Amino acid sequence: MQENQTISEKIKFHVEEGILILLLILSLTGIAITDFSPDDGYGYWIIMVFVFGLFAIFIAWLQSKHKDGEFKAIVKEQSIHWLISLLVVGGAFLLQKSGQLTEESAGQVILLILALSTMLDGLRIGWRFSIVGLFLGSSSVIGAFYDMFIWIDIAVAIGIVILTFLWHYWMNSKINP
Repeated sequence: MQENQTISEKIKFHVEEGILILLLILSLTGIAITDFSPDDGYGYWIIMVFVFGLFAIFIAWLQSKHKDGEFKAIVKEQSIHWLISLLVVGGAFLLQKSGQLTEESAGQVILLILALSTMLDGLRIGWRFSIVGLFLGSSSVIGAFYDMFIWIDIAVAIGIVILTFLWHYWMNSKINP
């Protein structure tokens, strides 16, 4: 029984770490697209709201006890969270179309909205999601101050991945000396 639980924990770690890495890669891609073409970046981030939402549902499902009632509640809660996020992103788009925000500013605001949504969802489903949200928020701010921000973002993303692996192995060494 203990061995099956250990295997299950290993699989859970690899799945969650894989999703973290994938979300960081998708985020870096979106940041690069938004820098190159703010219009294309807007469309990309709308798609990412759905992608982040689907991954959040998947992670929450993995963490649940796999009961039908719980899964329905998870889907409902996550759907409401991410649909509201999508509505707020739509609001930023409307502000941009009305001339209240430039295309570049709208992209930064949308990135911050996605960062906040991801960080808050991380409180429910796990710290890795919060880390992705922190990465998105810091990327938005870094991009506002530095011209070569993509290289800084790449370095931060690599650092996040390395630190999460180190954290995992350090925690395992404390549990299983």
